[in-house]
Amino acid sequence: MARSKFFTPEQASAIRHAIADAEKQTSGEIRVYVESLCTEDVLDRAAWIFREMGIQHTEGRSGVLIYIAVQSRKLAIIGDAGINKEVSPEFWEGTRDLIISYLRNDDLVGGIVAGVKQAGDLLHDKFPRREDDKNELPDEVACGR
Repeated sequence: MARSKFFTPEQASAIRHAIADAEKQTSGEIRVYVESLCTEDVLDRAAWIFREMGIQHTEGRSGVLIYIAVQSRKLAIIGDAGINKEVSPEFWEGTRDLIISYLRNDDLVGGIVAGVKQAGDLLHDKFPRREDDKNELPDEVACGR
């Protein structure tokens, strides 16, 4: 695993395990991307990262990106087309608010872990894990600039 400027190996492992655990209950695929700065509209940046990471290539178009720009204090959660056709635009607001509550206490890792768990719980209701489900995307947290 590449060294991260945001996380110790133990913290990165905790996030990876949270993603793997969340995905045990849903056919959805969760990715987390963290970087320092976002100098553009946060949804535009998150959508670009989403495409760059290939999240749109999951079966059922059931990928989710949790994007955080730490120094810019920006956060976005976006789902792929398969998710968005089944849920309201407000679907991710509670998860966003949960993560923000941790970030306000300078707990980036706790916020990500709690947000991933809640995302898995929410996805389970609409996108339960299938018998033939496979892990289509890496569980590691991705870090940018």
